[in-house]
Amino acid sequence: MDVWIQFFGAAALVMNFIGYRQETVNGYRFVTAFALAFLSVHFFMLGAMAAGIGLAIGAVRNIVAMRYQSMPVLLGFVLINVIFCLIEWFILNNPATLFIAYTASLIFTVGSVILKSADTIRKWFILAESLMFIYALLVFSPFGMLFNLSNLTSIFLKLRSDRRRVQSEQELHKSANQD
Repeated sequence: MDVWIQFFGAAALVMNFIGYRQETVNGYRFVTAFALAFLSVHFFMLGAMAAGIGLAIGAVRNIVAMRYQSMPVLLGFVLINVIFCLIEWFILNNPATLFIAYTASLIFTVGSVILKSADTIRKWFILAESLMFIYALLVFSPFGMLFNLSNLTSIFLKLRSDRRRVQSEQELHKSANQD
């Protein structure tokens, strides 16, 4: 059983790396849907239901978002997250850590379906990935932690690269105006 838990965690990590190398948004959404599905199975096998459900919803959301990005789609996925969160809290009496996973899931949902600015999405995803890192730490999922650290690293590197590019363009523009 433990081997399968680690297999699904490792598969999620590999698919995530492949996803970040996709050239199109829909290519990214498609590949990372598989990464999310693998990580969902990983968390379910660890008994971490909130992350398992949130990631499963995320996998479906990525596939749906390939074609539909609208307020009704967003509200549908938000409602699904809230319903599952309430079921876990009030009916299954799962621990309060579930709120960490569902908060992250809601941030990912809004970012994936509605937000249009890549920079804004990245900044919100820093919060969501940090929350999921904390959750993975609490349920002791090494592959979950690596998954989140890898995403955070990619986001920070991209933000730094964008900032350097903008500074370089500003300096080039400034020196062109001085001549």
